[in-house]
Amino acid sequence: MKGVILAGGSGTRLRPLTSVVSKQLLPVFDKPMIYYPLSTLIHAGVNDVLIISTPVDTPRIESLLGDGKDFGIKITYLIQERPEGLAQGVNMASNFAEGEKFWFILGDNFFHGPAFGVNLRLVSDNHGEGALIFAYRVMDPRAYGVVTFDDKTEKIIDLIEKPDSDSPGWAVPGLYRFDSNAQEHFKKLKPSKRGELEIIDLLNEYRKNNSLTMTRISRGNAWFDLGSIESLQIGAQFVQAIQSRQGQLIGSPEEASLRAGFLKEVDFLKYLESQPNSTYYEFLRSYFI
Repeated sequence: MKGVILAGGSGTRLRPLTSVVSKQLLPVFDKPMIYYPLSTLIHAGVNDVLIISTPVDTPRIESLLGDGKDFGIKITYLIQERPEGLAQGVNMASNFAEGEKFWFILGDNFFHGPAFGVNLRLVSDNHGEGALIFAYRVMDPRAYGVVTFDDKTEKIIDLIEKPDSDSPGWAVPGLYRFDSNAQEHFKKLKPSKRGELEIIDLLNEYRKNNSLTMTRISRGNAWFDLGSIESLQIGAQFVQAIQSRQGQLIGSPEEASLRAGFLKEVDFLKYLESQPNSTYYEFLRSYFI
C-alpha cells in the first residue's frame, strides 16, 4: 500500500526555530516530528512511502530516514521546488501512486488513539472509489478546513476553508485517502485568494461527483496540528505523559513496522545493536526485548 507525506513549507509560524532546520525535524518530545505521520501511515498498512519536501530539507530528511530499510519499508523522495498549496502536493503524488489509491498525510499532523492505525486499515480496505476525509471536533475551527454534515448519515453538506465563526465545529485533519482521479480533479483548480491551490477545493471537486466520503474520528482519539509553538509544546507533553504513565511508545516507525509485519524481529534486533543508548532506543530495547 502506498502513502505520501507532504513535508514542505517554510514553517513560518515556528520561526525562529525553523530558520535553520525543517519543521518536520523539530523534536516532539523524544523523536522528530516526521516520525509521527510516518508511523501513522505504517499502522495504516503503508509500506511504500513518498516524502515530498523542499530542495533544502529533502537531503536532511533523507539523512534521517534513508530508504526505509531500517523500518522494513520503502521510502522515496520528491522535491517540491516551490510550495503552491496542499493540492499541489496531492497532484505531485499522483505519478507515484501509478493509478492506485493512496494515503496522503501532512508532515506536521499527529494522531493517536485506541487502535487508530488498525481502524485506518479497516477504513482503507472498505473504502471504494473517490476520496476520504476525516472530521475532528474542535473548539475553534477558524484555523482549519471545516466540514458540516448530517449527524445521522454523515453525508457532507459543506466544506469551507478557515471559516469566520469561532463556534465549535468539525475540522478536517491533514489525513486523506485519494483514488486515481486526483490528478484529473486537480486540473480544474484555480489559485485561491491566498494564491494557493487549496486542498478544500480539490475535495469539493470530488464532492461535485458524489465521490467524497467522510468519517468522524471518535472520542478518545487525539489529533494535533503541530505547526505552532503552542501545539508543538502540547503535543510533546501529550507524548511524554502517555509514554511515562503507560509505558506505551508513540510515533515509532520501528514499533509500527513490527506490529504491521513489515519488519522482522531478527532484523529489528540487529538494527538496535547499531544504535546508541539514547532514551528513545533504550525504550525500544526494553519494550521489545
